[in-house]
Amino acid sequence: MVTSVRRHRVRKKSSSPKPVNGRNGDGAHQPTRSQGMQVSVLVLNRNYMAVHVLSVQRAFCLLWKGSAEVVSVENDQYLSYDFDGWREISELKAELDERDDSDDWIRSVNFEIQVPRIIRLLRYDRIPRNTIKFNRRNIFLRDGHCCQYCEKRFPRQELSLDHVMPRSRGGEDSWENIVCACLNCNVSKGGRTPQEAGITLKCTPVKPKRNPLLTRQITLQKYESWRNFVCSSD
Repeated sequence: MVTSVRRHRVRKKSSSPKPVNGRNGDGAHQPTRSQGMQVSVLVLNRNYMAVHVLSVQRAFCLLWKGSAEVVSVENDQYLSYDFDGWREISELKAELDERDDSDDWIRSVNFEIQVPRIIRLLRYDRIPRNTIKFNRRNIFLRDGHCCQYCEKRFPRQELSLDHVMPRSRGGEDSWENIVCACLNCNVSKGGRTPQEAGITLKCTPVKPKRNPLLTRQITLQKYESWRNFVCSSD
């Protein structure tokens, strides 16, 4: 848990014009798509409340426009950087070879820049709505891609959705009545309840408290800094 807050902002105004056709004013390319583009960035509102998860490309766009700043959690403190400041810090880390194995980087023609884990919107202070989409992907994520009957993990293509109380008997399409099931268990259960089929549910299905994808990501080392903002908002 972060115990103190210290603001550090680099306010150097960039003299370079906005990028044109993928290049900035001095001929340097903007960060190009690479493996670093495949990760996610947590977005905070102006009051440091988690509101969304964005792609790296969208996050850098907001930073470049000056609509957001990087929030870096270092030694239990928040450090804030604008785009130019974050680029300077990244270049210094690269020069001193202080990159961590869990960091992600984007390489351009003339420089490398570290992918931030968290950004903060400078002019957005709305309170996030706790809405979670009810769909196949989120049900699979909630159940950990594990069949709720045989308790084995399967790849997505070998999984299906099962109504605990069959639809033919009034079962609803809801978080509390649909679970992840492998194809064999789904066929074996058929139009019966688990009790009638002689099987037991691994867990009682409930609506997740937060986005299942976010829940999975904060268990990874690279997204450890998210916990200061996500877990405190539960």
